[in-house]
Amino acid sequence: MSIPHSTLHAVAPAARTRGLSLQIYGYLLILPALCFLLLFTHYPALATIWESVFSAARSGHPAQFVGLDNYRALLDDDTFMLALRNNLLYAVITIPLSVALALMMALAVNRRLRGNAIIRAAFFIPSLLPMVAIANLWLFFYTPQLGLLNKLMALFSLPAVNWLGEPGTALYSLMVVSVWREAGFFMIFYLAALQQIDPRLAEAAEIEGASRRYFFRRVQWPLLMPTTLFILINASMNAFRIVDQVIAMTNGGPNNSTSLLLFYIYRTAFSYWDLPYASAMTVVLLVILASIALIKFNLLDKRTHYQ
Repeated sequence: MSIPHSTLHAVAPAARTRGLSLQIYGYLLILPALCFLLLFTHYPALATIWESVFSAARSGHPAQFVGLDNYRALLDDDTFMLALRNNLLYAVITIPLSVALALMMALAVNRRLRGNAIIRAAFFIPSLLPMVAIANLWLFFYTPQLGLLNKLMALFSLPAVNWLGEPGTALYSLMVVSVWREAGFFMIFYLAALQQIDPRLAEAAEIEGASRRYFFRRVQWPLLMPTTLFILINASMNAFRIVDQVIAMTNGGPNNSTSLLLFYIYRTAFSYWDLPYASAMTVVLLVILASIALIKFNLLDKRTHYQ
């Protein structure tokens, strides 16, 4: 039985109209989230780029368009270059350490052992504490002469160290605090990923006589690559947005040895009130973070196995 052509011509516009209505309905559903995204993400980024090509308004003089002068000034700014080097060193050391420690912690608690819940809570609690509380806790450890670390060193007749007061140790002391805080947070993601792996794979590997190390290298680690990629991106973002920890513990000293990029941006914008210059540094920071994300996606996404 054939359908008349007139009926087909009548149904086609109706179907087209219904499909358009569904599309409009879908766009209306995402409109609130899209507005928030544009208002609090894209607009500030574009406004920062626009601000960076002007000079600072001082003593009643309006801001003037200066083009790329603020970016050229960054190349001659020794404090900015030092903060950039400090931040790169900070990222290179803290990211692998926090990710590796998080993975080891997740593997340790991913077993049916007595007291596992308490151990998981102990690992995760540091990531829940506010930075002011964490800073005061570690200041107790790092205090010269009276700090817990120096007390322990005195038991072995070792000289006291001013951990946060010497340029050679201050930045590394901050790194320890960051790794201690972030490892527990990243552990939760690894633990969730480990629990999603089919337990039959472990049973099959045990029957075949595979060691735990071989099972981890050949089975667990490839399946954990999506989680690792996610954690690496977040760890990179965290490494370049450290500011409250620096303010609470060292305020950038001694001699700018703990001055990181976002801290220098904050101080330039809200202590020196040079918003265009701070905007130029912010654009540089955004370019660095975007480059890191693209490199990691291009290198690791090809090796990532998605279940």
